[in-house]
Amino acid sequence: MGYVTLGQTGITVQKNSFGALPIQRISKEEAVKLLRKAYDAGVTFFDTARFYTDSEEKLGEAFAGIREKVYIATKTAATTPEAFWADLNTSLTNLRTDYIDLYQFHNPAFCPKPGDESRVYECMLEAKEKGLIRHIGITNHRLNVAMEAIESGLYETLQFPFCYLATEKDLEVVEACKKAGMGFIAMKALSGGLITNSAAAYAFLDQYDHVLPIWGVQREAELDEFLGYIDNPPVMNEELSAVIAKDRQELLGDFCRGCGYCMPCPVGIEINNMARMSLMIRRAPSAAQLTPEMQEKMFKIEGCANCGKCKAKCPYGLDTPALLKKNLQDYKEILAGKAY
Repeated sequence: MGYVTLGQTGITVQKNSFGALPIQRISKEEAVKLLRKAYDAGVTFFDTARFYTDSEEKLGEAFAGIREKVYIATKTAATTPEAFWADLNTSLTNLRTDYIDLYQFHNPAFCPKPGDESRVYECMLEAKEKGLIRHIGITNHRLNVAMEAIESGLYETLQFPFCYLATEKDLEVVEACKKAGMGFIAMKALSGGLITNSAAAYAFLDQYDHVLPIWGVQREAELDEFLGYIDNPPVMNEELSAVIAKDRQELLGDFCRGCGYCMPCPVGIEINNMARMSLMIRRAPSAAQLTPEMQEKMFKIEGCANCGKCKAKCPYGLDTPALLKKNLQDYKEILAGKAY
């Protein structure tokens, strides 16, 4: 098992970390069991977010009494100082801690900077000065925001989608982080569930010595797979290369990163979320995606005017209208009880 240091933070951990989004879907008892099992096996980096319902509370329960032995990263989607401090205080309470190792802006539509209208970057600096957070990071799905964050020199880490379905543009972000001495955390290392061969996913990311993958885990069998790689890490070979080549051919057209470049939609479709609904419903609590409000949003897809504007603006070349219709069909089958 290799280790990775996140840029200049001094955080050095196994190249095998725990993404806590999926533990929303399981009981506190099950989640604590998974988290402690990961820790007992040597995993020490755990990533969550204020937005992930009760995920923070489950981490707080799991690591009570051993807080100083793990690194905890969480996130805020706040765009005002008031919301920032409310989120931070809630996270500290939920996590049962007086500090957060890495506090990240959660997928903002802009790159927060000193002096901008939001004033939230100043809040980050103040929180760091007070010892409430130790390092400042940002997560994003947007290529332009990610590159702006790297070039700004304001952030210690970037969390960005990266897996073996990556495009050349994604790779440019990864390499720019390395050149800038900035920590890179790979989210969606299994492409939100599209990738099912964890060995191939692991071997691909292991080729990048500065990249820390976080694996979303909600079942013990999933965790066991990744823990098994601690002593026997998969190595890229012809067999795994063939898996990757086949998946890239079959899946690249279906991977919406939720970046939002396609927005706004002339008929009001929330494209950046609806085009990945099938993935969201399988990786996060499904109830939140099946509410009357969410159904209303999904069924707006039926009003698609086929104007092609979203497809033309997609930086990844996706056939967005076709992807929306595919997700709607899947959604209808889920509502009818025929899938999932």
